[in-house]
Amino acid sequence: MKKRTLLSMAMVATMALATLTGCGGSREGAASTDTAADTTAQTEEAAATDDSATVAEFPGFEEGATIGVSLPWLGTQNWKEAEEMFTAQLEEAGYKPIVQAADQKVTQQQQQIESMIENGAKVIVVGPVDGSQLGSVLEQAKEAGVYVIGYDRLLENTTGVDGVVQFGSVKTGELQAQALLQGLEELKGEAPYNIELFGGGPADPNAPNFFKGAMSVLQPKIDDGTLVVVSGQTDFTQCATVDWDNAKAQSRMDSLISGFYSDKEIDGVLSPNDGIARAIITSCENAGQDIPVVSGLDAENESVEWVWSGRQYSTVAKPTQDLVAKTIEIIDSLQAGNGMPSTDVTADNGVIDVNIYELPPVVVTKDNAKEVFANDPSRLELLK
Repeated sequence: MKKRTLLSMAMVATMALATLTGCGGSREGAASTDTAADTTAQTEEAAATDDSATVAEFPGFEEGATIGVSLPWLGTQNWKEAEEMFTAQLEEAGYKPIVQAADQKVTQQQQQIESMIENGAKVIVVGPVDGSQLGSVLEQAKEAGVYVIGYDRLLENTTGVDGVVQFGSVKTGELQAQALLQGLEELKGEAPYNIELFGGGPADPNAPNFFKGAMSVLQPKIDDGTLVVVSGQTDFTQCATVDWDNAKAQSRMDSLISGFYSDKEIDGVLSPNDGIARAIITSCENAGQDIPVVSGLDAENESVEWVWSGRQYSTVAKPTQDLVAKTIEIIDSLQAGNGMPSTDVTADNGVIDVNIYELPPVVVTKDNAKEVFANDPSRLELLK
């Protein structure tokens, strides 16, 4: 506000000077020339004022600043990778990282973010446990002049967010469903196909979007009889897996098989991630079922091996290194005083439209795994 006030005073002073010049004893032609020059100067100053306002909205900060990163947990490979990569790459970029995980506890994450504010973090990157439960502490961060970047998940119901870096969540679901259909056609003969549906953790704002994207592809096939959901459980609330818990997913799959497939074969299962995919496959094997076509997400090492061996049909790669690199690119822009990069993608978080920096996910099957992981030596090494 102080900068805007000073700029306004400067403009008033400039206009007053122009008025005094116009009232002097110059000839009309000279006065017109002076007025034109003054008008040009005022226009240039107004443009400068607009630029200054933009910069003032995102003032830079010192090199070597503290950057906070709050992750939801370290229970899957992608979050462990994020912890390691943020720590190493922020240090390499000259920052002082504070990287913590909240063990799937909202209160713990709130406390971690508060501590990061108190420790002078200039930017806090947040992969939320529950994207709708952090509004108060994120607004506290904004009031303290801290930039807030959502990581991998939308930060909901708050004005305390500057942008979110993530892979397209609806697109991810579409890819999972398309892979499921492709696998059924390749491996399970002619339709109709018996399938079941699994969703991710309901507290994760990505999970309903994965399911939404998948159902946009699968629902028409359910409607025309190509796919049969034998249990009849097609609503996200019925199919969600609380906390993305693999054990809960396996227990639900056990119940589905015993309740609906004692005399039927299950052909395919929509799975929202790799851990749940492996739990589903294990359940089917334990019940004496042939392995169904199962989708996945995150390209976890074990599932990459299962895809390569034919045990899991597909996964979706969301390279952590790309997501971390994009986040640090934005942090660098903020540090330099250049603000948030431009983007044409936004999402309504319930309070404001949030800028989304969206990266493209890639479906992985045995047929394209070597191509997808050509630049990922650790995963490429698994394909033997």
